Amino acid sequence: MPSHFRHSASASHNADFEACVLPYLDAAYNLARWLSRDDADAQDVTQEAMLRAFRYFNSFHGGDARVWLLAIVRNTFYSLRAKSAPDDAHELFDEDAHAFVDEQPSPEARALLSVDVNALQVALTHLPHPLREAIVLRELEECSYKEIASITGQKIGTVMSRLARARERLRAELSNTYTEARRHDVR
Repeated sequence: MPSHFRHSASASHNADFEACVLPYLDAAYNLARWLSRDDADAQDVTQEAMLRAFRYFNSFHGGDARVWLLAIVRNTFYSLRAKSAPDDAHELFDEDAHAFVDEQPSPEARALLSVDVNALQVALTHLPHPLREAIVLRELEECSYKEIASITGQKIGTVMSRLARARERLRAELSNTYTEARRHDVR
């Protein structure tokens, strides 16, 4: 192929990538930040994920670029984590042992918006990775259950179960925080 055709194809590839994927860079960093719980690690994960997304952009055949990118961020985080963490440092999560069905029909965002942001951030950091990523994708990135299932490679029922457990754990953590704070109130 003559060099001017390669340059033109490369410029088109770059422009397509920028138009399609770069608008979701903040969402990618946000997910990486919540998964890693560290700014520097989140930057590394985001950078590596963006490189992977660029490298494999030819495999993206339309659809939701945000979901595609967030799946890459998630996979990048877990693959980098697996390389750097000793085997016993991985969190074990038994899906059957932690089964919980959320029967409350109220909107999730209403409960989360009514809480102190700092307390919520602390409570989120205490959740195991599978629960944290589900709640972050749903509440902060506003992904649908179907999108979360696609990003995480889980069934929608598993996503719903994880979200219910994450909400329950957050409620418990936040109610403990407020109960403790009320004990120290001066009247």
